[in-house]
Amino acid sequence: MKSVAIFCGARSGRKEAYRQAAEALVDSLLEQDISIVYGGGNIGLMGAIADRAIAGGGRVVGVIPHALVEQEQAHEGLSELIHVNDMHERKQKMNELADGFITLSGGAGSMDELFQEIAHKQVGYHGKPCAILNTAGYYDHLVAWFENAVDEGFITQYWYDQLVIDQSPAELVNRMMGAGI
Repeated sequence: MKSVAIFCGARSGRKEAYRQAAEALVDSLLEQDISIVYGGGNIGLMGAIADRAIAGGGRVVGVIPHALVEQEQAHEGLSELIHVNDMHERKQKMNELADGFITLSGGAGSMDELFQEIAHKQVGYHGKPCAILNTAGYYDHLVAWFENAVDEGFITQYWYDQLVIDQSPAELVNRMMGAGI
């Protein structure tokens, strides 16, 4: 794995733990010399991951739609900032640039990105690892939903087991690297 797309909020959330986990994740990725691809903003968790990676000397590529340049305050200090036409093109470009996907705490946009990559993996469009960093139990209800979907027969245990879910940023990266994907 040479690059990872990080899906996360343009907001920071109410708990300091979200920013701390995002920064710890970046540190773990930089230790493995993994480049970061993300939404291109300089606010919220997006800004936190970019700032931490830049400070650590990492390669950071932002992908941002023209319409969100002002709204998400495009980060100008990146290794590369790619402007695209819309959210669909953003997701497509991030997929092209990344060898894996990690979802941090976030809102509807982060869920959209996560579920698209999970669905694409399930139907064979890619074999890249998909991961969720479950900081401070933020995704406990989502994990319960996945487990219920398995119990009810809508998702197979095999596909659920393909999803890397962890509370520890370092362990999440290690598990993704160990997947050999």
